[in-house]
Order: sequence, then structure tokens, then C-alpha cells
Amino acid sequence: MIGRHKFQILLNRHHGTPGVVVLPDNGFRRAKEEIASWPGYAPTPLLKLPDAAEAARVGSVHWKDESGRFGLGSFKALGGAYAVMRLLAAELARRDVAPSATSAELAEGKHKEATRAITVTCATDGNHGRSVAWGAQRFGCRCVIFVHPGVSKGRRDAIAAYGAEVREAPGTYDDSVRTAKKEAEKHGWFVVSDTSYPGYTEPPRDVMQGYRLLADEAADQLEKPPTHVFVPGGVGGLAAAVSVQMRARYGKEAPRLVVAEPDRAACLMASCEAGQLTRFDGPLDTLMAGLACGEPSLLAWQELERAAFGYVSVPDEAAVACMKALHKRQPRIVAGESAVAGLAALLLAGRDSFGRTALEIGEESRVLLLGTEGATDPELHAKLVGEGTAA
Repeated sequence: MIGRHKFQILLNRHHGTPGVVVLPDNGFRRAKEEIASWPGYAPTPLLKLPDAAEAARVGSVHWKDESGRFGLGSFKALGGAYAVMRLLAAELARRDVAPSATSAELAEGKHKEATRAITVTCATDGNHGRSVAWGAQRFGCRCVIFVHPGVSKGRRDAIAAYGAEVREAPGTYDDSVRTAKKEAEKHGWFVVSDTSYPGYTEPPRDVMQGYRLLADEAADQLEKPPTHVFVPGGVGGLAAAVSVQMRARYGKEAPRLVVAEPDRAACLMASCEAGQLTRFDGPLDTLMAGLACGEPSLLAWQELERAAFGYVSVPDEAAVACMKALHKRQPRIVAGESAVAGLAALLLAGRDSFGRTALEIGEESRVLLLGTEGATDPELHAKLVGEGTAA
């Protein structure tokens, strides 16, 4: 399905050890009830990929297609907007404006005079910022999003389309996280980030609770529990959320969680190898823009350091090959650069004797892949797949 490429595998020697509860189940129940009530909500499709299953020599492969989530093009729609709503409701209660404002009241503009005085901000590679901007527009507050120079014009324009002010910060994604924090402290804004760090955990926790919904949907849609879940890395928020939900759904029979990362931004693999949260140094110059992160999220790492089964790092060339393969198949699947990290990891490890043994992949394995984004930059997607335009 794709050519041969270099890749790395690292097994987690701490897999299965007890740890802290990062995402309490009552928080997920609240997030699920809230998000499922929003106009336009529907479970995203779960697609069978028999060609990928044959190529990887496994029993089945399913692709959770997040490209249509709330019209935003990625799973991030589940997290940022929900965290914005939660923050606004809490702040209105703190200011004695409304003790328990609902999302419907906020969307209707019932408290618009108060919410207009509130500014939310974050750093983004594209998709999280779009979700935060969408939430800010929908629930009536101001929004400032920081991007680094590597974020494409298409992704910047998509954020600005929701009324956010987009500002460029020098350096990498991690530098723009620090810039957003600094500017928020300076101006009295509120950070709604998808990454957490010491002293800042609650909005990211809400973001991750929202992410759990896609794993919950997938569990409902599958006829049999998966044996493996391959999930893109980044700062680790999605991977940790999926890990928590799979354990909540399947208990001791939870699938092996394999985290896929770009080889140029493998901060989670580096942390696993070091045995502690570790920064990945380098320019983070990967095409997988949504995964170009050098510093793991604190909350995510608290889950993944014991729950991830292993890590696979893949090169950009493998990701592009996967995008092309999905684009050419019938029916066509439109997948962004970051969405295919898990597919690349499966195809590379599945055809390698050591990879199969290490990840315990067999001919009866049932694999769930999380297709986290569609063509969030259609122009770039069309260029990478080399034919036509993205749907």
C-alpha cells in the first residue's frame, strides 16, 4: 500500500502500572451530554479499510473519519469549543452574572454584554485554534490565536473566518504556547489550551474530556473490541483521552494503545525513553503540522507514561504515501497530514517481523485507526496527493 520507509519502535516498559486518575468519568459524562446536545452533532463514520488490513497482514482495520466533525474538519472540534463554553460559564458565575449559564443561553446571546468583555486565547498548529475560535464566536467572546511561522496561510484563514484575531509568534509551536501564556497574563485573557503544564490543567482537562467522545463513538460502532488502537501523538492529549476511554469501555480487555509520531517531533517517544516528561529538541520541521510539538502535555503524560503500549515514529515520506493511497482508493478518503500517522505506523510495523512481534500484531488483530483530520488546508492537501483538489 505504501513503500518501505525507516521507522522506530519503542515499547513502554511501564505499561500497565497503576497511576493517577487524569480524566474522571463524571467529567466525561458531562462533556458527552453537552456536546451531543449541540446543533449539528452526529457520530462520525467508522470505515472499513480491507486494503490496509491486507497490507498490514491483520484481521481488520477500521478508520474513524473525523474530517466532517461539526464542519471544522477535525476531532479538535470536540475539545476547544467545549472548553471555551466551560470557561465562560465558570467566569460568569464568578462575576455574579449567571450562576449556571448554559451553552444554549450563551449561544443565544443572553449574557453577551458580559461575554464580550472576556477574551480567550491559545497557541495552535491549526485545528485547535479553529475549534477555540469557533467556540468563541458561537458563545460570544473575543478570541486571539497565536501561530508560529510554519502554520500555513490556509489554516490561518480558516481560524480568522470564525472572527478570531490571528497573531504570529516567532519560533515553534511550543514557543507560541509560551507567548499565548505571557500575553494572557499581561492583558487578563484566558488561555484555552490543548496542552497542560504545571499550574495549568483545567481547560486542557475539559479539552481531553471532549476528545473522549470520538473513542466512545468508535466503541459503539465496532462489532468486536479492537486489539490495537493506533493514535497520532502531538502533545498527547488525544492519545491520553483515547486511552482513558478505551480502558473505561473495555477494562482489562482494553486494546494496546500505540502512539504514532513524526520522527522529527517525537516528544512522547523521547519521554518514554527517558522515563520522564522530556522535551524533544530540534526545529520540529515535519509536514505533519498538527503533530509538530516538542513538549508533551503534563496531563497527557500522566496517562501515557503507564497506559501506552508503545510508540512508533514515522517519516514524512510515509505520511504522504498514506495520504496518496487513501486519496486513490474507492471510496476515496480525504485525510490530512497528521491524520495518517497511525496508518503509516501500522503499515510499516505490520510488514516488519520485529514490529509485529514487539507490538503483538497478528493475522487476527483488529486495528482501530483515528483519522483525526480531513483536508484542513485544501491547497496543501491537493499538492501533497498530487491530483485534483480535496473534497
